[in-house]
Amino acid sequence: MQHLDKIYINGEFVTPHGTEVLDLINPVTGEKAADVRLADEVDTQNAIAAAQAAFQTFRYTGKEERIGYLNKMHEILKRRRDELVEVMMDEYGCPLYFSSLLIDGAVQDFKNMAELMKTYDLEPIVGRSKVRLEPVGVVGVIIPWNSSNGFIATKVSAAIAAGCTVVIKPSELSARQTQVMMECFHEAGLPKGVVNFVPGKGTVVGAEITRNPGINKITFTGSTGVGKTIAKGAVDTMKRVTLELGGKAPNIVLDDADFETVIPQALFACYINSGQACVAATRLLVPAHRLNEVNDIARKALAESVKVGLPQDPTTTIGPMVSEGHYHNVQNYIRIGIEEDKAELLAGGLGKPEGREAGNFVKATVFTNVDNRMRIAQEEIFGPVLCIIPYKDVDDAIRIANDSPFGLAAYVNGKDRATIDYIASRIDAGRICINGDFHDDMTPFGGFKQSGYGREFGAYGLDAYLEPKAVIG
Repeated sequence: MQHLDKIYINGEFVTPHGTEVLDLINPVTGEKAADVRLADEVDTQNAIAAAQAAFQTFRYTGKEERIGYLNKMHEILKRRRDELVEVMMDEYGCPLYFSSLLIDGAVQDFKNMAELMKTYDLEPIVGRSKVRLEPVGVVGVIIPWNSSNGFIATKVSAAIAAGCTVVIKPSELSARQTQVMMECFHEAGLPKGVVNFVPGKGTVVGAEITRNPGINKITFTGSTGVGKTIAKGAVDTMKRVTLELGGKAPNIVLDDADFETVIPQALFACYINSGQACVAATRLLVPAHRLNEVNDIARKALAESVKVGLPQDPTTTIGPMVSEGHYHNVQNYIRIGIEEDKAELLAGGLGKPEGREAGNFVKATVFTNVDNRMRIAQEEIFGPVLCIIPYKDVDDAIRIANDSPFGLAAYVNGKDRATIDYIASRIDAGRICINGDFHDDMTPFGGFKQSGYGREFGAYGLDAYLEPKAVIG
C-alpha cells in the first residue's frame, strides 16, 4: 500500500505542512489502496512564492529554451506512457481504451506546443507598431479527477511555452497519478519553481489559489458551480481566468444517416470515460418517426457491444465511478429519470450490474422518449446515462440541442453536407464533431454559455497565457 507524503515545490519533493491524511479507495474493489497527506494554505503560499521568484527569470527565456523543455517532457512522458496508463486505470477506474487515448494525447500535447512555438510570432507588427506578447505571470492550474494528467499536460505545456510559471492543484483523488507526473517534471530539469504541485482539497488549496494576489491567472476544468465560485473570487485581484466547465452534449442523428452504424457509435459517445466526461454525448436526438427503430438498434448494441467491467479488460466500455459518493449521485439521477413522467427506461436502471457488486459500477442506462425539459436531459449526470430525445424536423433538432444551459460540444451524424453545415452554424457550442470525428488537438476547445469561457489547445490555447503589450513608435 502506498503512503504518499510528498508534494513538489521549488524543484524539490517536500513533506507538506498540511497534516490531513486522506484514504484513497480503489473504485473496483471498494478497499483502501493508498493514503495521501494533503497540502494546505501554507504549502500553497510557499508554492506561489516559489513560482513568483522563478517567473522573474523564466519570463525572459527564449523560444529555443522553452521548446527544449517541452520536447524533454514529451520524451519523458513517452517513455513512461504505459505506467501513466496503468496508474490511471488502477486509481481512477478509466477503461484501457480511453486511458490509452487520454495519455497518448497528454504525451502529444508537449510535442504539439513545441512545434507551434517554432512559428508562433511573439512580436507581431500591427499597423506601425510592434506588439509584444508577454507571459501573463504565475498560473494557478486547478483540475478534476477524470483526466488528471491529461489536463496537466494541456495546460502546463501552454504555460511553459508562454514563459509562465505554475502552481498545480490536482484532485486529491488523483494522488497516485500526480506522483508519477511530479517525477516526470522533476526529471525534465526545469528551473526551480517553474512547476509546483500542491495536491489538496479545493476548499483549502483551490481557495488559496483563487484569493492569493501572487496568482495572475487561473485555468480551471471542472463543474460549472465551482467555476462560478472561482470566477467570483478571482475578480478581487483581477486574475485572468479560463474556465472549461460542464456539458450536456447533443448528438443529432439525421434521417439520412446509417442508423445501424451510427446508433451503436452514439452509445460509445455517451459512455466515453465511463460517462464521466464533460464532452460525453448524453442527449441523442433522433427523428421521431424512427424512434422505435432506434430503440431496437440500441437494445441490440447494448447487449452485444457494451460491457461494464474491469478497467484493464480491453473489451470493457464502462468502468466504475470514481468514488462511492459519485456512484450514489448517478443512482439518484437514474431514480429521477424513472420517476419522471413520459420517459421510458430502455435499459439499465438502479443498482449494480451482476457480478460487479463490490465496486462503484453503474449499469449502462438508456432512457428513451425523453422530453428535453426533464432533469435528466437538462442536468449533467456525469455517468453512463443516455437520453434518447425525438425531434420533428431539422429546425426542431436545433431548437432542442440549444435548449440547454450548456454549450461545450455537439455531435452531428448524416450524409448531406449542406444540412450538416446548416446545423453546425446554428448550434451554440464550442466544438461540433461531424460523423464520428471526435478531436483535433490543434483546434480551440472550450464552451459557450455555462460551459465556461476561454479556449485551450493550439494557438488559441497559447494566447490565453500571453498579455499583449503595444510598443508604438
